[in-house]
Amino acid sequence: MDVPPVLGGDRRRATIDIALVVPRSGSAGIYGPSCEACAELAITDLNDTAGLLSRPVRLLPVDGSRPPAVVAADIARLVAAGAIDAVTGWHISPVRQAVAKVTAGRIPYVYGPLYEGGERTPGLFLTGETPSRQLLPAMDWMTAEYGVDRWIVIGNDYVWPKETGAAARLHARSQGRPLVDEMYLPLGTEDFSAAIKQVEITGAAGVVLLLVGGDGVAFNRQFAGAGLAASVPRLSPHVEENMLLASGYGSNDGLFAAAGYFEALNTSASMEFAAHYYRHFGPAAPALNSIGESCYEAITLLIALVRRAGSLRIAEMTTAAENLTYVSPRGEVRMRGNQLNQDIYVAEAHGLDFEVRDRISAA
Repeated sequence: MDVPPVLGGDRRRATIDIALVVPRSGSAGIYGPSCEACAELAITDLNDTAGLLSRPVRLLPVDGSRPPAVVAADIARLVAAGAIDAVTGWHISPVRQAVAKVTAGRIPYVYGPLYEGGERTPGLFLTGETPSRQLLPAMDWMTAEYGVDRWIVIGNDYVWPKETGAAARLHARSQGRPLVDEMYLPLGTEDFSAAIKQVEITGAAGVVLLLVGGDGVAFNRQFAGAGLAASVPRLSPHVEENMLLASGYGSNDGLFAAAGYFEALNTSASMEFAAHYYRHFGPAAPALNSIGESCYEAITLLIALVRRAGSLRIAEMTTAAENLTYVSPRGEVRMRGNQLNQDIYVAEAHGLDFEVRDRISAA
């Protein structure tokens, strides 16, 4: 990783430099190209105008697929050197928790992914969906539309799936439909036969799927191979277009997703963004999806906060976040505290594409 030069030891550079933390390998590595492309597009759009605070902006890629302490140590060195002004990107929650300890009260950090909720670190702003506004309403939608009343949760064994699974457990119990089971497996799991057998043993009518990237792909293939795809629907807040492509046409029957953005979203804001994306990168561009768009969204929020505050100082940006509203590829979004509030959509996979089925309005 190259550290940008600091002019004469002074933290004031000719550019604004932002660390972009995205995965390049491992279970989440499948998302990396889409994340980097969308972030690059956001910065290109910005620099084609006036930049930020009358300065051009640069991205410094940081590999977010490494252990959280290693990623945080890299960010700490960059902050100490005065080499970055902000942090953003898509990376899993343990990485966010480690990086937030380094950035807290020092530089702004805009986190793009969906996450488990409850983050209050000073200077940390979040664009991603949370269970209460994403997964739980989508579970209710599946119950109303398809009568799914016996859920099993299958996820990876770290904070986001486990906290999201806990929210699903409490919600299901409050609706008089307790979960039939929960299973959490290590990142990088390849054999999901025990989890699939548990779906059959419990008689689950639906699977809440909280597996990341390549793990979700392996599960989907094996689930379809067991002959369950058409009879037991899966609902995930994490499945996106890269995973559909990697899972393969025959593995996506009965697969539903909930997110604030899909490439198939038929709104003017979404269609304009997709057209802009493919004009810029061409037809061979990385898949446009909710996870890649979350990096564009995070940079869009950072720009909106800094411009409203007239500063990169955390106190001014925190004040600027109050009732901030802007239009993005997701439509009109609004800040509530340090969290972006947005509409959520439920989509169904058809082969290698999604069809958006319904909208869940922002509360």
